[in-house]
Order: sequence, then structure tokens, then C-alpha cells
Amino acid sequence: MRVLVIHGPNLNLLGEREVAIYGPVTLDQINDSMKSRALELGIDLECRQSNHEGEIIEQIQGARQGCDCLIINPAAFTHYSIAIRDALAALEIPIIEVHLSNIYSREPFRHKSVTAGVATGQISGFGPSSYALALEAAAMMPGRK
Repeated sequence: MRVLVIHGPNLNLLGEREVAIYGPVTLDQINDSMKSRALELGIDLECRQSNHEGEIIEQIQGARQGCDCLIINPAAFTHYSIAIRDALAALEIPIIEVHLSNIYSREPFRHKSVTAGVATGQISGFGPSSYALALEAAAMMPGRK
């Protein structure tokens, strides 16, 4: 099973940006933890990060070839990027939307996810464990290869 993880804008600053909200764990630490667990689960995992909407769209489109599941944290794009939402809608594989914080308990503008409607499921509010939970969910997907 091949799983692609896409981290959206500003997630490269984890561990130093808004630590009270996102915690002290860095993106590299999250990726390393996911890679270790993926190895245990027999999952081929690739992790990418971009601050650019167009690049994220191209990564999503690339997942159409040879990827069995997509885990994505669209970050701020969650709330307004119809272009990312449309790219996700074109996928025929499971999509798991992830957020470190509980977006529904934060500022009102974060309560709306334009991408959730095309995702298979959403995991939010569990800090770095949100990604671990998403990986576990990916491993349990029907039709796993």
C-alpha cells in the first residue's frame, strides 16, 4: 500500500510557530514517527510539504498514479481553496483530512472546511497523534493493496 502525506502551508514551521496551539513537535519529527509506524504496517509512505497552492494541487493530481490513499493537512487552504477541493474530488482513492488542532473550537473562520466534503474522513484536535490516527485509518481501508 502506498500512502502520500501532504502538509500544507506553514506546517514547515511546526515546533516554533504558535507552540501553544500546535505544540513543540516539528514536522520532521511527525514525518519520522509516521515513517516508523508505516514500516511496521507495511505501508510505503511519502511525505511532502508545500506553502504553495498550485504545488499542492499538482501533488494531489500526481496521487492519481500509484497511490492508494492520501493523507492531507491543507492547513489554511482548508477554509477557502476551492482549487484544492476540486483536485481532491478528482481522486478515486481514500482521502483523510488531518488537523493538529480542533478547527471547530478555534476562530469562527476555521469552522468551515471546504475540503472535508470530498474527504473520506477527517481527524482533528489530537496534535501530532492526528497524523498517527490517519495512518492507522489508512491501514484499515478496504481493498488495501
